[in-house]
Amino acid sequence: MIHTLKNYVKRHFFSSPVKEKGSVEAYDIWSVNYDEQPGNLMLDLDETLFTKLLQGIDLSSKDVADIGCGTGRHWAKLFKQQPKSLTGFDVSAGMLKRLEQKFPEAKTYQITDNLFTDVPSQSYDAIVSTLTVAHIKYIEEALEAWCRILKADSDIIITDFHPNTLAFGGKRTFKHHNTHIAVQNYVHLIDTIKEILLKNNFTIVAKEEIKIDETVKHYYARQNALHVYESYQGFPIIYGMHLRRGR
Repeated sequence: MIHTLKNYVKRHFFSSPVKEKGSVEAYDIWSVNYDEQPGNLMLDLDETLFTKLLQGIDLSSKDVADIGCGTGRHWAKLFKQQPKSLTGFDVSAGMLKRLEQKFPEAKTYQITDNLFTDVPSQSYDAIVSTLTVAHIKYIEEALEAWCRILKADSDIIITDFHPNTLAFGGKRTFKHHNTHIAVQNYVHLIDTIKEILLKNNFTIVAKEEIKIDETVKHYYARQNALHVYESYQGFPIIYGMHLRRGR
């Protein structure tokens, strides 16, 4: 059944040739027009989900790290909470350049490994990370590093593609010239992420997911893909979690 579903997704989502690239190369290419994607289903759903989760956290006078910050899609919302500092971390120099163009005073850091060795322990009060964790191959190593650079009293907000979607062949794709490019992903179960963070003394404040339903049907209609919508109606497409430690 899994094999059949994977083939179905490949046939109906990716009828044109798709080239898969690693995160650094893919996002360097994508950075040129990443902010110019009206009607992008995943970006719109992430906007909704992250905004909801952010309501449960007070970032005023806090040191905040945005890991996988990209072009700073959520920075206007984050700055509204008046954090003490906001630092953007990303593997893509191209995405960071775009962020710095939008926020000239931005503090940025290009990620080269999972360990954040140049970042002192207990540097941040909160980490936010949106549409990122499935790009990380060694997720336990990365999350352990996140826990290290967070203070004893701290928060984490994570959003990402639902692993069920990725497991059945879903991909993050974008069009570059006449080619569709897929960004390399790894399937990390939500329970795996939770277990790592719970082991580091975090507790779950909120957990949300959004499914494919009538509210997103128009996205598929615009792409002439209602047959895909009908096949995957009720299927979870994005999830989010807010976890807290020490309070």
